[in-house]
Amino acid sequence: MDSSVIQRKKVAVIGGGLVGSLQACFLAKRNFQIDVYEAREDSRVATFTRGRSINLALSHRGRQALKAVGLEDQIVSQGIPMRARMIHSLSGKKSAIPYGTNSQYILSVSRENLNKDLLTAAEKYPNVKMHFNHRLLKCNPEEGMITVLGSDKVPKDVTCDLIVGCDGAYSTVRSHLMKKPRFDYSQQYIPHGYMELTIPPKNGDYAMEPNYLHIWPRNTFMMIALPNMDKSFTCTLFMPFEEFEKLLTSNDVVDFFQKYFPDAIPLIGEKLLVQDFFLLPAQPMISVKCSSFHLKSHCVLLGDAAHAIVPFFGQGMNAGFEDCLVFDELMDKFSNDLSLCLPVFSRLRIPDDHAISDLSMYNYIEKNMERFLHAIMPSTFIPLYTMVTFSRIRYHEAVQRWHWQKKVINKGLFFLGSLIAISSTYLLIHYMSPRPFLRLRRPWNWIAHFWNTTCFPAKAMDSLEQISNLISR
Repeated sequence: MDSSVIQRKKVAVIGGGLVGSLQACFLAKRNFQIDVYEAREDSRVATFTRGRSINLALSHRGRQALKAVGLEDQIVSQGIPMRARMIHSLSGKKSAIPYGTNSQYILSVSRENLNKDLLTAAEKYPNVKMHFNHRLLKCNPEEGMITVLGSDKVPKDVTCDLIVGCDGAYSTVRSHLMKKPRFDYSQQYIPHGYMELTIPPKNGDYAMEPNYLHIWPRNTFMMIALPNMDKSFTCTLFMPFEEFEKLLTSNDVVDFFQKYFPDAIPLIGEKLLVQDFFLLPAQPMISVKCSSFHLKSHCVLLGDAAHAIVPFFGQGMNAGFEDCLVFDELMDKFSNDLSLCLPVFSRLRIPDDHAISDLSMYNYIEKNMERFLHAIMPSTFIPLYTMVTFSRIRYHEAVQRWHWQKKVINKGLFFLGSLIAISSTYLLIHYMSPRPFLRLRRPWNWIAHFWNTTCFPAKAMDSLEQISNLISR
């Protein structure tokens, strides 16, 4: 496509959050004229705070997107590696559970600082213009028109060639697409809410081990803590709203923590605990699915606007960043032709983003069996968390592979039970009879045949044969 045509293309990015500001960087590199409209004021010069800063877990997918716009090193330098989970039991005992290999870790990053860095990076492009305090009123993609309301309270019509909806879980752009025929949409609020708390530094250092994601699992609720660069921890308490509503006084809060999180009280401090708890009410969590993610060549949804997910797999931001990266890869493939890029983007991302949404709703606990099999056959068995967090295996393909692995594990357990039963029978006959039946001397051949035909593909048989050789010696 002729470069002069590309330069005349105008793109309106609705939303200046994490995904919107990153997408502005990607599109600016392609010489589009980018206008970013953000309903809130510029967070870099904000005159008020919106509550306590939230920390996010940056994984491989998000880092690959940042790398593509030259920001990975800058962002990584401001994050803290978390190489394992640290589980805090009710008794106060702590147990570390690694994420994967020694080289695999996720990064704790400040959402606020990350957003500021992305906004600054986007503004460095001469073809990007930021419009803060501008709220979207109307969106008519087919006519290439949006109406925004600025601080002067005067509605303004803006023409554009492409509208990019990055305006979050309660997206105004999506609400306009919902009026179009054959646009599917669903949402689900979960019974849990979340609340942010803080563990301050202790004697100028971290109050706990810093290179861990700390978790206090407590049946229907839990608390997590991520480290900050200032030696503090940002804690998030996840709990059903009905439980939050029972805690009405300072004494209620302290008694509740004394019962369920006794080791956290000296870390937080009673005064700060009560102060943080009543600073803001518990916030809701919503899961959003929609289809399609685009409208012809005029409009596309990215990030939470397309697929808001609950935070229990730590992939919300990472999935949104991967949206930007996949969109950019498709723009390369189709030479910036939006009429070709947008339909393929929807086709590729809808199954993946719906898959990670389902995984996030699923209370999954990674099994020791998976980690053991991955250790002895790393190319055949990959734990679900590893596929999602430390690779760019497509989300829906990770789910399919996980289901296959579960079937193999179940068949393997059946095989093991059968082997034990047959071996026990063989040994019993062997020691009871002076001349054992020859047909029972090598039961391993039967099991190997069963294993080869029903359990494992040919690639896994090398490990099986090695085990067989060891047994036969």
